[in-house]
Amino acid sequence: MKILGLFRHAKSDWDDPHARDFDRPLNARGRKGAKLMGRHIRDYGVHWDRVIASPALRSAETIERASADDPRLGEVTWDRRIYLASPETLCDLVREQDDALGNVLLVGHNPGLEELIFTLVRDDGSSPLRDSIEAKFPTATFAVLELAVDRWRDVREGCARIVHVARPRDLDPSLGPELMRR
Repeated sequence: MKILGLFRHAKSDWDDPHARDFDRPLNARGRKGAKLMGRHIRDYGVHWDRVIASPALRSAETIERASADDPRLGEVTWDRRIYLASPETLCDLVREQDDALGNVLLVGHNPGLEELIFTLVRDDGSSPLRDSIEAKFPTATFAVLELAVDRWRDVREGCARIVHVARPRDLDPSLGPELMRR
């Protein structure tokens, strides 16, 4: 069995209309959410043998904030293919991993990460966690999949089950959706 963690970048700033998408930084809520989720990921207790991340600024800042208090998140391998990747590209990247690695964490973007979950986890109605992701996979969400494979190259559609999902709002309600004011 292999463990695949997925960590969506935290909330980014849209204030600069001239900034390239790749160069958007985190906003204040994103910085707070990334730090909170970093503690949660460490507390979850999996040692990540490899962390592979999109080099987009918001992903880099998410990792920086998430590991600020404790660098155990691991050394990061930056891979441009993760930036706005399709689920097929993400699957290919996962399949390339060395079989000596048991636990890999991907840090990236939607819709790719969410679609990767839908590709790897069957929609058979038996997973409330999958259903919750189908409803919403917001920024800074952390999900853990157990893959029924011994070799990364054997990752295929339907080979996983979701064992954990945490959103910033689950840990701090102030990081949830902003309420509409009347």
